[in-house]
Amino acid sequence: MTARRKAPAVKAHRCAAGGKGGERNQAIGRSRGGRTTKIHALTDLNCRPIAFLLTGGQVADCVAADTLLDQMAGASILHGDKGYDSNAVRRKIEGLGAAPNIPPKINRRRTSCFSPVLYRDRNAIERMFGRIKDFRRIATRYDKLARNFLAAVALAATVRCWL
Repeated sequence: MTARRKAPAVKAHRCAAGGKGGERNQAIGRSRGGRTTKIHALTDLNCRPIAFLLTGGQVADCVAADTLLDQMAGASILHGDKGYDSNAVRRKIEGLGAAPNIPPKINRRRTSCFSPVLYRDRNAIERMFGRIKDFRRIATRYDKLARNFLAAVALAATVRCWL
C-alpha cells in the first residue's frame, strides 16, 4: 500500500471569515493570496482518501503532517511534496514502518534518498483533489465553521472517489 499527502489551498469566501471571534480561527488563515484554508489528505494506492485535515493558509505543511500521520494505516511507501520535507516528518514515517519518498528542498544540506520514478505515482492525489474541487462549495469555501467545511470535503470525496 502506498500513501500520499498533499495540501492544496482553498480560497475562503469573504463571508466565511465573518462573525464574532471565537477560540479557534476555523482553519482560515492569511497567506499571500488572502484568506485561505489548506486541505491535507492521506490517500491509498488507488487514490481513495483515507483522512483529511484542515489548517489555516499560513500553517506549514510539516506541522500538520504530525497529526495526519497518526491516521495512516500500513503502507510501504509514503509520497509527499516538498512542503513535508523535514527530519521530524521523515522520522515519524520511518517509525510507522514506511519509507518516505519526499523530494528534498533546495536549501537542504544533506539530501535523503528520493526516487523520481516512484514519485510519478503521486499525481494520483493531484487528480483526487481536482475531482473534489469540481464541487463549487469546496473550490471556494463558503462555510464559516471548519467542521462544516470538513464534512463537505468528506462528502465530496465520498461521491467522487468511493462511489
